[in-house]
Amino acid sequence: MGEIRLPRHMFLWCLSAIYMFAFASLYVQIPGLYGNEGVLPARWQLRVSGKSVVEQLKDSPTLLWFGPRLGLDTQQCMELLSLTGALLSLMTLALPVLRDCRVFLVLWILYLSLYQVGQVFLYFQWDNLLLETGFLAILIAPMKMPWSTKERLHDNVTFWLARWLLFRLMFASGVVKLTSRCPTWWGLTALTYHYETQCIPTPLAWFAHQLPVWFQKLSVVGTFVIEIAVPFMFFSPIRRHRLVAFYMQVLIQVFIILSGNYNFFNILTITLCMSLLDDQHVNFWLRRYMPKTESTSLQTLCSWLAVVLEIGTYAVLGYWSVRYFDLQVDWENKSVSSRTAFTYFEFNGFLKTVTVPSIWIGVLSLTWEVISAMFKCACVRGVLWRLWNTIQWAVMAAATVSMFAISLVSKLPVSFERIYWLEIEFMYKPGNVSAAPPVVAPHQPRLDWQMWFAALGPHTQSPWFSSLLHRLLQGKRDVIRLIQTDESQYPFSKQPPAYLRAHRYKYWFSKPKEDGSYPQRWWRRVYVEEFYPMVHLGDSYLEQMLDQHGLKDKAPPRRSSNAWLPQLLRHVGKHAREMPTPLLLWTLFSSAATVCLLNSLRSRARHHQHESLQNKHADKQETGWNVAEEEAKKHEEEDVKDDAEEDGKEQEEDATSEEEQEGEIEEEVNTEETDVDSLRKRK
Repeated sequence: MGEIRLPRHMFLWCLSAIYMFAFASLYVQIPGLYGNEGVLPARWQLRVSGKSVVEQLKDSPTLLWFGPRLGLDTQQCMELLSLTGALLSLMTLALPVLRDCRVFLVLWILYLSLYQVGQVFLYFQWDNLLLETGFLAILIAPMKMPWSTKERLHDNVTFWLARWLLFRLMFASGVVKLTSRCPTWWGLTALTYHYETQCIPTPLAWFAHQLPVWFQKLSVVGTFVIEIAVPFMFFSPIRRHRLVAFYMQVLIQVFIILSGNYNFFNILTITLCMSLLDDQHVNFWLRRYMPKTESTSLQTLCSWLAVVLEIGTYAVLGYWSVRYFDLQVDWENKSVSSRTAFTYFEFNGFLKTVTVPSIWIGVLSLTWEVISAMFKCACVRGVLWRLWNTIQWAVMAAATVSMFAISLVSKLPVSFERIYWLEIEFMYKPGNVSAAPPVVAPHQPRLDWQMWFAALGPHTQSPWFSSLLHRLLQGKRDVIRLIQTDESQYPFSKQPPAYLRAHRYKYWFSKPKEDGSYPQRWWRRVYVEEFYPMVHLGDSYLEQMLDQHGLKDKAPPRRSSNAWLPQLLRHVGKHAREMPTPLLLWTLFSSAATVCLLNSLRSRARHHQHESLQNKHADKQETGWNVAEEEAKKHEEEDVKDDAEEDGKEQEEDATSEEEQEGEIEEEVNTEETDVDSLRKRK
């Protein structure tokens, strides 16, 4: 695995956004769900006793125990925690300096405190996944200290935990579809029902439902391959294997987002997929091309072997898909037929075969990351820095191994009179057959979701439903706002209903007309049976159900405290709940994203300005050197000229001296000759 600084930054940024979505979405629903007059008052989970605060925290670890010390009741304290979490995560989303492990620890404690009293409305798979991912973020996020460095050598070790969590999530999601023995999954027909039977579909779900059956079955085959086979590629030493696995996982999550409203669940899964990336690929997205280095013959050979193994892996996946799902191309009908070509017992045998090897794959992958980080620490210069990095590596490696070891064990109709019945329409779940499916993600309307689960069985399996009817008969405004925030859409906004009853309907998507035009209605529905008998306030059956499940409790009068904190919470809640929740969430996200974009542009402008200053300084230095060189050349030329002139003068002087010497020599010769002649004459 290469450097993962940029993927880690993206992971923490996305998780901050998810925390903001989760806290803000829950905040607007607290009065109706957990208020003193809500469906399931949270104060029932915090019984006053003579225990100390420490003992209370051991029984139920939540910050709500400190509410009375602030003069707040349970509902107000939940609102305070949700509002604090939303604002803190919003600032973390906008400001990189706040993406610190201590901030993520606070966010995790806040959400855990709400989860402890959330009861059935907070017991969804994504709530558990957010808590587990949030705890891993405490290890993944840096602890920013004045003496800390930007490079943390143990990042690959802690970030590996996100990859292991993604493997467990996706592999279990695929396996449970077959181990449940559901005939629709075994018959590859699940998607022919899924789009119209999910809790809150999107408008695109209607169009997806109209696709031919052979394509729906082929999509199920693709789902099994992506969720069961592909996750093993998460730990491949071949980098392209991990990148292909990343795009395949993101692809299926995007399809789910487009066809269904699953709040922040799919966004959180995509966030975990960031653990499959590295800096090199993120720089490729950002068009930051890294300089290529010359590869040796051994590296070239290894790269070719990796290509061969990569192609072989894809060939094996294709062969198994064709063999075990009996894929056959029908060229005449332009379709692909498919069926499950293995039995339940054969699949169980497969699970027994791969369970232990999958654990050992995880062990080997983690061991490699730990040893690689250890060698990086050993290569740090300076004794003190090497010691400090080694201590960090040892602590984080121990925490990562511990976490790895732990993971191995771990529709409502109402009446105004007895004769005339009016139907209450929920804001999000199917009801009005002419209403288009909404798009509400990442908001989770938790009451609508629980209505979908309640319809899967008798009402006795959903005790909260009796409390819901009781609150509607009482006309509690906070509960009504969970169903309709627009009072004009609620038929009993002026006075509560006298009687209530609930019927179960079965819904299907409507089909296009024979001429190919779209129908006026999105849905078709058929009455199935009575879900809850007709009741009224004081009804014996309703009272019996409330008493049986401990839901009948006279709400204490709300204390109208004049302290500044309760008044602030009431003021903020009043204005925040006037806006549609999906719009509120995306407004907060857009604001934080705008701040991030402006910071990025400002930092980029500073970077360019710094580069231009450096270039100008370099140009000045270069110009100075050029001027100095020219002056030096001039001086050299002048020196050469001076030397040449001096040489010329010396040569002239030498020549003159030579001529004089020659003249002297000639005179001497002449003198000698004259002397010789005179001597001859004498002789």
